[in-house]
Order: sequence, then structure tokens, then C-alpha cells
Amino acid sequence: MPVRARGARAAVTALTAGAVALAAVPATAATPSDDPPAFDPPAFLEPAELPPHPASDWYAGPVTAGQPDPLPMCVGEALPSTATHRRYWTEYDTGALQVTVVERSTRRAGEFAALLRADLAGCAREVMERNPGVTATQKYYGRLDVEEGAHVYGVHTVTEWGASDIGLFSVGRDGRTVTVVRWGQMGTFQDARVAGFRDTTVTAVDKLY
Repeated sequence: MPVRARGARAAVTALTAGAVALAAVPATAATPSDDPPAFDPPAFLEPAELPPHPASDWYAGPVTAGQPDPLPMCVGEALPSTATHRRYWTEYDTGALQVTVVERSTRRAGEFAALLRADLAGCAREVMERNPGVTATQKYYGRLDVEEGAHVYGVHTVTEWGASDIGLFSVGRDGRTVTVVRWGQMGTFQDARVAGFRDTTVTAVDKLY
């Protein structure tokens, strides 16, 4: 079940934040039929598949089991503990995150993707309700025709102390696997790399199973 434990304030601060070993099995262990199958997470984006930065390469951390910490703005509280994530960053003020969840069925995956889209559709309102010192506006950039579809959103936040951040979010699904991609940096909608992010989203969904 989703764990709603983080406020949007931490998530706004994290909008531009940048940043499996196999155990040996003895010969006397149980037969393979007695062991649960090893978890093989879907493929994640490579750094070069993110929207190009004009002055820096992209870098990536490892694919990590569990919820990201801090949770991403607006969609974070819906992410289950079974999520898998990977963080990306540049040498400057741009960061990204991909989170993937494998559901037990395509029906559950469809419902989960719809929940995430609903959270993003109300993102700006939720941010302002939870953070009186933040003004948020958003845009919907449409549906992408890849696998079961993906949807792209943009959210701009301005704090009362003057910080201005732009974030792009996408939710996509292939069968019973759902992925969320987030890109963020300081700036406004004019600084959003929408075309590159749409390409990144298509690549991310294409790599699911």
C-alpha cells in the first residue's frame, strides 16, 4: 500500500537535486524450485538518454530497490516500497530521477498509472495547499504513443524567498510495469527541455517489459 509520509516542502527542495549483489548459494541449498525467482528489474535510462545539457555530461547512480529519498514532488507519496529507482545529475543545477514499479497484473498497473496521473494533474494545487510560501503553476504536454501510453506534465514553483524551479514529469506503462521520470532545474517553463524530455520518456517506456 502507498505510504503517505512526506510533505511537499521537502519535495520542492529536492526538485533540482542531482544524486545487487548476488549471494553465493551453497551446493547443499534447496533446489531451484524451492527458491523464489531472482528479481530482475526493468532496464533504466542511461545518462546519455536524458535531455542533453548544454554544458555538462549526465551522471547516474546505481539502480536501487525501494522508494527514493527524498520522495519526488506530488507523485512520491503514491510510490510503494516495492519501487526501484535511479538518480541522475549534471555538474550544474539539473537533476533527474526514474522510478519503476512492477505490479502483479496489468489491471493493477493501469490503476496505479491512473493514480499517478491524477496526482500530477493536481500537483500545483497540492503544492500550494501544503506550502503557503510557494506559488506553483503547471502545464500538460500531452500523451505519447508508446506501449500503453505515457503522459508528460510540467510544474513551475516559485518560493517567497525567490527560488524558481521548473520540473518535467512523465508517467508511462508497458503491461504491468509503470515508470515515472522526473527532470528538474532552476528556471521557468521557458527553460524546460520539453522536446528532449518527451524523447527520454519514449525511451524509458520502450525499455520496460
